[in-house]
Amino acid sequence: MEADILNPNDLKEIGPVFGQQSFDDHEQVVFCNDKDTGLKAIIGIHNTTLGPALGGTRMWNYQSEMEALNDVLRLSRGMTYKSAVTGLDLGGGKAVIIGDAKTQKTPEMMRSFGRFVHSLGGKYITAEDIGMETKDMDTVHEVTPHVTGISESKGGSGNPSPVTAYGVFMGMKAAVKHKFGVDSLEGKKVLVQGIGHVGSSLVKHIREEDGEVFISDINRERMEKIRDQYGAIIYEGDVYSADVDIYAPCALGAVLNSETIPVLQAQVIAGAANNQLSDETIHGRMLKERGILYAPDFLINAGGIINVYAELEGYDRKEIFRKTENIYNTTLNIFDTADKEGITTHQAAFKIAQDRIDAKKQESQK
Repeated sequence: MEADILNPNDLKEIGPVFGQQSFDDHEQVVFCNDKDTGLKAIIGIHNTTLGPALGGTRMWNYQSEMEALNDVLRLSRGMTYKSAVTGLDLGGGKAVIIGDAKTQKTPEMMRSFGRFVHSLGGKYITAEDIGMETKDMDTVHEVTPHVTGISESKGGSGNPSPVTAYGVFMGMKAAVKHKFGVDSLEGKKVLVQGIGHVGSSLVKHIREEDGEVFISDINRERMEKIRDQYGAIIYEGDVYSADVDIYAPCALGAVLNSETIPVLQAQVIAGAANNQLSDETIHGRMLKERGILYAPDFLINAGGIINVYAELEGYDRKEIFRKTENIYNTTLNIFDTADKEGITTHQAAFKIAQDRIDAKKQESQK
């Protein structure tokens, strides 16, 4: 087992990824390699001004190591602003494991990864993400205390996905209120792209308010299950040009780009996926110019981190949902700020988060 802790400033020559916005002055990038278990992982620690960097571990069959590196940089950066805008005393971090979670993940690999996390001394706290489950966090917990999202039977908060979905639902309701002047999704057509743990829970909430839900996913069997369970409609066409009121990206990021935005028919975008804007400045502006209301992903998908933060702060399930429900009010405030200042909703959310980080940094320097 070996870990290479590299200074990001020395890595800028590796490839163009370090010239991208996703780099954004990361504090630390850790490459983890264990040939005995097959572990190849990258931990990105973006910023720890507000507290230790907390963010999930994603296991994905990346096409290249550079693709994995770019993903962890974008994701860890997003976690910094997610915690900051939500008011949590946490920094931003993330980890990716390169491989197929269905065929290559083993308990030994999870323990090996846990030892790498432990070597950082609490500067990075991990949790579950795509390709991970609560039982995997339990295994990581065998070798390090620096993990959240462990089973409730072991004193943890359990699977954060239902809370993430509830926060997205609150953000979606706020967007509908701002755009259409109503406080219900009744009669609204919503297309949910990606029906994993979070997406399927989101479908449930929308259907409970009598919204009409269309679903799209690469897993046909899962779509049929969600269709039968909640009365959703399987959508077979191009998701971006679908004639719906709300588009909810709940799979991977960068789906809002120069090719997809011009064909969007939805008037509201509110989903759980991280980093939905391929380019935050260009594509945030394109959405604004088209009159499409975008609920910033790093705000409305913060329910999951609120859930796992409870393990660190010791508050109960009732408080978790109270804090998550407040995403509704924060989202409305950000929409109002964007309108008043003539900026994009992403810029408005980012400004609130950055101001909080800057204030903390100035305070610590006194």
